[in-house]
Amino acid sequence: MESLLKYNTFAIDNKCRRVYSPISVKQLRLCLTELHNSPLLVIGGGSNLLFTKDFNGNVLRPAIMGIIPFASPSGDADTVMLRCGAGEVWDDVVEYAVRHGYYGMENLSLIPGHVGASAVQNIGAYGKEVKDIIYKVECLEIATGRSVVFSNADCGYSYRHSNFKSDWNDKYVVTYVTYRLSTVFVPHLDYGNLWAVLQQKGIDKPTANDVRQAVIEIRQQKLPDPLMEGNAGSFFMNPIVSREKFMQLQSEYPNMPYYSTADPDKVKIPAGWMIETCGWKGRSLGRAGVHDKQALVLVNKGGATGLEIVDLCNAVCADVKKTFGIDLKPEVRIL
Repeated sequence: MESLLKYNTFAIDNKCRRVYSPISVKQLRLCLTELHNSPLLVIGGGSNLLFTKDFNGNVLRPAIMGIIPFASPSGDADTVMLRCGAGEVWDDVVEYAVRHGYYGMENLSLIPGHVGASAVQNIGAYGKEVKDIIYKVECLEIATGRSVVFSNADCGYSYRHSNFKSDWNDKYVVTYVTYRLSTVFVPHLDYGNLWAVLQQKGIDKPTANDVRQAVIEIRQQKLPDPLMEGNAGSFFMNPIVSREKFMQLQSEYPNMPYYSTADPDKVKIPAGWMIETCGWKGRSLGRAGVHDKQALVLVNKGGATGLEIVDLCNAVCADVKKTFGIDLKPEVRIL
C-alpha cells in the first residue's frame, strides 16, 4: 500500500494500492489498459480532496505537461489559444499567460491545483470562472482508452460544476485543456475588495500583473498555507438562493452581503459570512478547525483524520441551517 499523504493538501495519511503518474497520453493509455480491472481514482493536485478512508484501488495522477500558445482558429487577431497539459500547476499557467500578454486568467491567480482539475471543477474567484475562458477539453475515456474532445458547451458548466462531476463522473481522464484568452486587457475589479486593494496601492489604471498581484496578496492574507496547516482552500460553495429567500433574510440581517447572479431571481450569499455569523470562525472541534481569517476554510490542526474534518463540516452546516434555513454544500470532494 502507498501513502496518499503527499497527494492531498489536507495532509490526511490514508493509503491506496499504488499511485501512477503518466507523463504522456501514450503512457496514460497504457495505464488505463493495465489498471482496467481494478478500482481507479483520478486526482490532480489533491487540493480539492478529503480522504476519509483508505482507497482499495489505484490512484491515477496525470503528469502531462506543456503550455503551447497558438492563433485563434477563427483568425481573430485579439485572441490567443493556450493548450496546457493536465499536469501543469494552474498558477504556473496563469503566471505564464500574464507574463506573455495573454489575458483573462488573472483573477484566478493562486488557486491551488492542476490544469486538469480546473476543467473538472470549474474553478472560480473574484467574479470569474474558468468556464469563461475554456475552449475545449481533451480526454481519454477510461473504459476504452479512446481520445475524446469536448467543447465548452459540451461540458455543462455552472457554478463549481461540470458534467465531469455528474454524468461523466469516473468516465474520463483530462489530458489537455485549451483556453481562449485575449491580447487586449480588460480588468474585472468589481468583486470583493479587489478594487479597494488596488486603490490602497495608488493604482488607478491597473495592468493584468497588478490585478494578479492584488489577488495573490488577498489570498495569502486570508488562506492558510497547506504546508503549515492542512486544508483544501474554500471548503464550502457559496449558496445561491431565491431572491424571495434573500429578501426574507435581509430583513433580519440588514448587513448580509450578497452577489447578483446571471439569473435576476437568484442571489449568491457568501457562505463564509454565514459561518462567521454562527460563531464558527477560529473555532475548533478536536483536531479540526475553522480558519481564523477565512471561515470558508476548514483546517487540519495537526493529525486530524478525514472523518474528524467531516464531523466539523456537519456541525458547521447544522448551525447554518438552524440559523439561516440554508443548506451548505461542500466544494471539496469527500472520499
